[in-house]
Amino acid sequence: MTSRAISTKGLCRQFGAVHALEDLTLEIPRGIIFGFLGPNGSGKTTTIRLLLGLLDPTSGSAEVLGYDTRTNAAAIRERSGVLLEHCGLYERLTAEDNLDLFGRFWRIAPAARRARTRELLTNLELWDRRDQIVAGWSRGMKQKLAIARALLHRPELVFLDEPTAGLDPVAAVALRDHLSRLSASEGVTIFLTTHNLAEAERLCALVGVVSNGQLLAVAPPAQLGARRGGTRIEITGSGLTDPMLAMLNALGGVTAARADGRCLIVDLRAVADVPSVVAALVSAGFQIESVQNGSGSLEDVFHALVEAQP
Repeated sequence: MTSRAISTKGLCRQFGAVHALEDLTLEIPRGIIFGFLGPNGSGKTTTIRLLLGLLDPTSGSAEVLGYDTRTNAAAIRERSGVLLEHCGLYERLTAEDNLDLFGRFWRIAPAARRARTRELLTNLELWDRRDQIVAGWSRGMKQKLAIARALLHRPELVFLDEPTAGLDPVAAVALRDHLSRLSASEGVTIFLTTHNLAEAERLCALVGVVSNGQLLAVAPPAQLGARRGGTRIEITGSGLTDPMLAMLNALGGVTAARADGRCLIVDLRAVADVPSVVAALVSAGFQIESVQNGSGSLEDVFHALVEAQP
């Protein structure tokens, strides 16, 4: 068995003149949660469809769970769970009947089907509602049931597109905890797309940032900021004016400066540039209260990468 869940080399997909995905080369180990992050239209859904063999690449290649996506797509889909844009539920059926039906599709034995249905609905706090018709449910409840459907046959790899969309904060936290336990205890690989960058930072062992069909970076969330280089400082104080901010952005050694309430966030090329920034602010009349080292969040790094793309 290969140690990689997903491996791509120069994967490309064009739709006419549109380059939906360009030269994607990526390796994702088994048993981790991988976050695939990017703006709308960046190529995330196209990538998933290529990995599932639902689309053929224009060029390049991909292996998923050791199978070539061109020649063994059926084997990949048999071993994968998927939740994309649509929940794929039969809304005239109850929650329990939905999972029973999909369990039959997967040829799961009756006793195992009942046990797995109870396990998933209990974990997702839906067991008490198992006899309710799904059509009357909230979007968040339908989303949880759709995730149960994707996990029903104990897949080796799960593709989840915005899994916490529509969930209230408490339900979203519970679902994230369940996904973490699933990956840790059963060795399931989870390929996650999300616009919630704080969620990705908490959940994912590895993240990839994609924009306009191009992979911009791949790293653990904690290390991604280091790819930008430089130093960040956070300066609190009073008396900031627009001319001061413009002066900072024009100062040698400063790559970016912005205000966040009473805090100035300044990105520098090197730590040696800190004294000149402080001196310039004091000379301009800014009343400094504190200067601290700052570390960019995944959201900060994401926006910097996307905005820097030509």
